[in-house]
Amino acid sequence: MTTSPAEPLKGAGTSGQGLKLLAVTACPTGIAHTYMAAEKLAQAARSLGHEIKVETQGSIGAENLLSDNDVRDADAVIIAADKDVDRSRFVGKRVLAVGVAEGIRHPEQLIERVRSAPVYGGAEGAGGGTGAGAGTGAGAAPASGGAGGGKERSVGYKALMNGVSYMIPFVVVGGLLIAISLALGGHPQADGGLVIPDDSFWKHVNDIGVIGFTLMVPILSGYIAYAIGDRPALVPGMIGGWIANTGSLYDSKAGAGFIGAIVTGFLAGYLVQWIKKVEVPKFARPIMPIIVIPIVATTALGLFFIYVIGRPIAWVFTHLTGWLGGMTGSSAILLGALLGLMIAFDMGGPVNKTAFLFGAGLIASGNQTVMGMCAAAIPVMPLGQGLATLVRRRLYSEQERETGMAALFMGLFGISEGAIPFAAARPAQVIPANMLGGAVAGALAGMTGVTDAVPHGGPIVAVLGAVGGVPAFFLAVVAGSVVTALTTVMLVDVAERRKGGGVPGAAGADVGADAGADVAAAGGSPAAAGAEPVGVRVGVGAGAVGGGGVASRTAAEAVSVPPAAGSVPSAEGSVPAVAGSVTSGAGSVPAHASASAHEADGSAADTAVTGGNDVSSDGTERDDAPDVEVLSGYLTERTIKTQLVADEKEAAIREMAELVAGTGKVADVDELVRVALAREAQGTTGLGEEIAIPHAKTDAVTAPVVGFARSADGIDWGSLDGTRARLVFLISVPEAAAGDEHLRILALLSRKLMDADFRARLQSAEDEEAVLRVLGEIQ
Repeated sequence: MTTSPAEPLKGAGTSGQGLKLLAVTACPTGIAHTYMAAEKLAQAARSLGHEIKVETQGSIGAENLLSDNDVRDADAVIIAADKDVDRSRFVGKRVLAVGVAEGIRHPEQLIERVRSAPVYGGAEGAGGGTGAGAGTGAGAAPASGGAGGGKERSVGYKALMNGVSYMIPFVVVGGLLIAISLALGGHPQADGGLVIPDDSFWKHVNDIGVIGFTLMVPILSGYIAYAIGDRPALVPGMIGGWIANTGSLYDSKAGAGFIGAIVTGFLAGYLVQWIKKVEVPKFARPIMPIIVIPIVATTALGLFFIYVIGRPIAWVFTHLTGWLGGMTGSSAILLGALLGLMIAFDMGGPVNKTAFLFGAGLIASGNQTVMGMCAAAIPVMPLGQGLATLVRRRLYSEQERETGMAALFMGLFGISEGAIPFAAARPAQVIPANMLGGAVAGALAGMTGVTDAVPHGGPIVAVLGAVGGVPAFFLAVVAGSVVTALTTVMLVDVAERRKGGGVPGAAGADVGADAGADVAAAGGSPAAAGAEPVGVRVGVGAGAVGGGGVASRTAAEAVSVPPAAGSVPSAEGSVPAVAGSVTSGAGSVPAHASASAHEADGSAADTAVTGGNDVSSDGTERDDAPDVEVLSGYLTERTIKTQLVADEKEAAIREMAELVAGTGKVADVDELVRVALAREAQGTTGLGEEIAIPHAKTDAVTAPVVGFARSADGIDWGSLDGTRARLVFLISVPEAAAGDEHLRILALLSRKLMDADFRARLQSAEDEEAVLRVLGEIQ
């Protein structure tokens, strides 16, 4: 619970004593927005004369963790997050909770508002669990009002996104296994059908996929409930979802599908919350969360769905079937549009199943045109949603884009469930777009007389010869998919602009295509021991992104990254170099002493270059110094080229691959080029600001290696800001090192490349040796 403070905190701005603030930033995917909000809050605090420490809960875990001492000494806490953050540690502190976009767009206003934010009591929420369910109970501190707007994501939104995120792997695994088993183990029949023989290997693969699909709906329901009511809500949520998806339990031929699962998830979560408030004797409290609450909630919810909610679902199914039966003599175009709308509405629910079974039931009577309409509409949803993730990548998170690729594959095999994660996450935008595309496909199929001899849909049935009027069938599928994709993009874009004021990306989608996401995700691994990842006590090192609104910034500017190691000012104003010792090929060499505060822009970082080179007191390298190595020795003078010959992207990547192959760490240059180009096909690695960082994760390299090259005229890399790439880094790592090492290298590069002065010096360096000295600042 919360209580209102008696009066706001005193002291603000540069004219008064600064506040000691804490912040936590997080988004569902933990990529760009998490670090952008952290950087913006740090910059705002600095400019207002306050002290702040920011904990980021990003894609590689929580970093710069707030300690008990930090919390004890803090005046107030800002939580800018679109996912659950445990607030029990902030009891007794003023807590302002808003969405992560507010941390990006209005950091100064948040700092002003937190001074009069309510004090978090935590009496109801402190006992909550960890993970997805933490901090979502009634004790969560609400966002305070006031100027500047910006509210915390609702519990309902967070719960829905929690369920969707856990459901996605089941959709992908189940759908792809079914599709693969049909493609490799199915045998065409005389009637054009596709059958997998019983007891065959591929039948067992198919059965495993079906299990994944069967679990998909209960998982969605269970983890929605878990995010609301914590662990006691998990069992009633999952069992409720199973009941919702099993129509035979309430005399319906079709289950309620994913829409029913969303209903049972929320019902289970809030029912458990209500039961938790019931006062019970002290001796019964230990068994409440593990026995009493799950049993009571599961029984009550199950019976409620069977006897109350299930009956209307069965009624809808029966009457829709009868109604459709009376339309068979009406216009084929109208019937096709109606069937397409129904197929696309709930993807497995009663409305979808009514249309599908209606079409399938007429096949035996010789009327195959109705099933032809259904077959054209069935793949439209996954194909359209997958296409949408390709058309406007910036609107989707990395996880959503991966799900989109899987949805495209499932759509080819007529598995409409591939679109369910998108519909569950954004029902107001995705379901209407699906229905419009389904209606278009169904109407075109009806108008052109498409037929289908088997109760299945998608391109696979046409390939196997079950469809009559194949060209018209594919025209209908393509038209419907394109309509769905474009409508989805339009609706999602409008919704995000209204909600985020120009910061696109529902569910924490990263800004600026996949390239920006990769760099933002790299905000994790500190370069050296003792380096604090984001927003340590303010006064952090160089490369801070300044300037105006987020919407107008380039992808490179939008990426907020940790300060370079060793750039944290001490109380005396000195900037210590990398602590401890650094390793060269010959062994361990002590790092040099500190540089003065005015060198914090990175010019002093030469004193901490790895590789054992000696540096004189004036910062210049001695003539007898050995070769400089940076990025843990992955980038050396041998992997630098001051002028690329290539004038286009593919040739430049090949030229750089051949460059790094000179180290002996590349076993197959052609494969390295192929993987790097495949990565480019997923989304440009041109970050803007004349920078490109192509990268490849492949066993074509035997050890991590990084190359750098310049282009005088620039190369068209498809950067979001339209600039031509003049500074190009190629990162190549083996598959075994693709995780942390890949992200660490990206983090180190992105820190320094945010610094315009660093880029200018890199451009003007005369030769490879001079370039290497500049690159030696990357720590």
